[in-house]
Amino acid sequence: MATLFIADLHLQTEEPAITAGFLRFLRGEARNADALYILGDLFEAWIGDDDPEPLHREIAKEIKELVNSGVPCSFIHGNRDFLLGKRFARDCGMTLLAEEKVLNLYGRDVLIMHGDTLCTDDAGYQAFRAKVHQPWLQTLFLALPLFIRRRIAAKMRDGSKTANRQKSMEIMDVNPQAVVNVMEKHQVQWLIHGHTHRPAIHTLTANGQPASRVVLGAWHEEGSMVKVTTDSVDLIAFPF
Repeated sequence: MATLFIADLHLQTEEPAITAGFLRFLRGEARNADALYILGDLFEAWIGDDDPEPLHREIAKEIKELVNSGVPCSFIHGNRDFLLGKRFARDCGMTLLAEEKVLNLYGRDVLIMHGDTLCTDDAGYQAFRAKVHQPWLQTLFLALPLFIRRRIAAKMRDGSKTANRQKSMEIMDVNPQAVVNVMEKHQVQWLIHGHTHRPAIHTLTANGQPASRVVLGAWHEEGSMVKVTTDSVDLIAFPF
């Protein structure tokens, strides 16, 4: 048996191949897992649990069927779907986790997170993140009519794409010291995260010992998962 991790699917109606690949994953590989953890950016955008988008209902139904089959599913918010709430989680049957969570997996303590908070060199993004995570602002946004929320979300996505084109790849990657700091904060030698779309297994030193950081890939041209078993921690790419 194994515990599976995925992130950065960025599901949207404009990308049906990714949705189809995710549904095959839920009906196939995931059915044999001990548990599934989704580490953020499951959706390209999220403007509220009351959005009647048919894709959301389809995904909720499929995740619920996975959970009903005996595979628990947990979710950590990403920077694209940080407004995903309790209502949608309930429809999926999945558990919402804090932005940093330590799991004990087959004798290993593993820290899981989305990963955007590790990109501390991107001061502009971190300032934006701090602003949109204010509860009062989220409450205000979610009280707006859906059509206004859609316009705001579209404008924000366009602005993010423009800003990212002007940033260096180094700025948008994790800060090495931020990685060490969070691993030492939680006293772990393993970290799994997404966000950067740069799949790899990195070795480093944390807590005065060898440590590993496993980065999930985005689901652009193929799927990406981390598979943790008693014997190994594997980063696996697979076709949709």
